[in-house]
Amino acid sequence: MADFLTTPLGLGVLIVAQVLAVVGFVMVSLLFLVYGDRKIWAAVQMRRGPNVVGAWGLLQTVADALKYIVKEIVVPAGADRTVFLLAPLTSFVLAMIAWAVIPFNDGWVLSDINVAILYVFAVSSLEVYGVIMGGWASNSKYPFLGSLRSAAQMISYEVSIGLIIVGIIITTGSMNFGDIVKAQDGDYGFFSWYWLPHFPMVFLFFISALAETNRPPFDLPEAESELVAGYQVEYSSTPFLLFMAGEYIAIFLMCALTSLLFFGGWLSPIPGLPDGVLWMVGKMAFFFFIFAMVKAITPRYRYDQLMRIGWKVFLPLSLVWVVVVAFLAKFEAFGGAYARWAIGG
Repeated sequence: MADFLTTPLGLGVLIVAQVLAVVGFVMVSLLFLVYGDRKIWAAVQMRRGPNVVGAWGLLQTVADALKYIVKEIVVPAGADRTVFLLAPLTSFVLAMIAWAVIPFNDGWVLSDINVAILYVFAVSSLEVYGVIMGGWASNSKYPFLGSLRSAAQMISYEVSIGLIIVGIIITTGSMNFGDIVKAQDGDYGFFSWYWLPHFPMVFLFFISALAETNRPPFDLPEAESELVAGYQVEYSSTPFLLFMAGEYIAIFLMCALTSLLFFGGWLSPIPGLPDGVLWMVGKMAFFFFIFAMVKAITPRYRYDQLMRIGWKVFLPLSLVWVVVVAFLAKFEAFGGAYARWAIGG
């Protein structure tokens, strides 16, 4: 077997198996994310939530997916059929391929590249095209307005997220997620992670992630009270399912990035306990729980408020933070907490 894996065919089989493992994990997680989302909303609203299909309603998400798949795909008469059907597929595929550089444990990553952060940024920047294509191809005013909102919103908050991550890159001296996690591996466990030296930016990153993924209270591109369902108005059946799946996968990706950048990834919070993939998955689940709680308890913002926060509050704060971190790293302040590349982590 070892000899076979060194052949071109063996390497191809190994790569395909690894890809299927990551895709399988993300898709199975998607079923539980939707279920957990609905259960959390129900608990906040003091009702039961999904509880009929399967034990404790665990198969409700599967039933909903099957319902979408077997329904007829309806394409509006005036729509650009090719682009209309390509848009949800684009959103779903781009959300999936971003996981190629996300490590779940030391060495557990499909592509361990030195510019992993740039790769994620490139892919996430392209995701807005799926929304724009869907809104434009629908040939309807509400979807088009929703897609324009989404484009402006995603671009605005990508700037803040990028500047926040620049501070992490300065501290680590690397754009590789594995190096970022290893730089947080200190003698103080939980207190060695980047959430402490970069404490103000944790909140800005989380709020920007909400806006980047069109998540409440910033789900303005699909605001029911104004745009019916925004860029998804004319979609039904499997295309709508792909849009929704792509959105949840992007949210789960933000949970993974939060874990890797600020909370030690697969590192154990308590010195002496073994590190491992369970810590990484557990942290991702915890941050998704916070995403769901925000949706359940926070009222929706107006669009002008959202844009004002992005450009007049988050952008200046994150830009100032980059300068502050660069200054602290240059002079290795606080025992080198901001210059871990210089002290070897």
